[in-house]
Amino acid sequence: QVQLVESGGGLVQTGGSLRLSCAASGSIFSVKRMGWYRQAPGKQRELVAGITTTGSTNYADSVKGRFTISISRDNAKNTVSLQMNGLKPEDTAVYSCFANAYRGDYWGQGTQVTVSS
Repeated sequence: QVQLVESGGGLVQTGGSLRLSCAASGSIFSVKRMGWYRQAPGKQRELVAGITTTGSTNYADSVKGRFTISISRDNAKNTVSLQMNGLKPEDTAVYSCFANAYRGDYWGQGTQVTVSS
């Protein structure tokens, strides 16, 4: 089992910045990739950014150049962070951390990001 605990999120004005973090604990040796999805009201869930445990990254086209994902690892936990700069109202959504592991996928509880115009 992998446990995910998210932090960050909140309300920010257009052009502002926020940082999301997600700490994975438990069977972290089985984790291959971590990242963030988001879902806005009335819209489908979309992948925002992902990173493998070896550091390979991928981003949604809509966030490239504005968001940066990173990962830190130690014996007890993996922590993935998403630095979000230049936020726009269309970035408003619930952001959920995920972990792809050899034995399944795991999800965080979700955190709200609201960007006011």
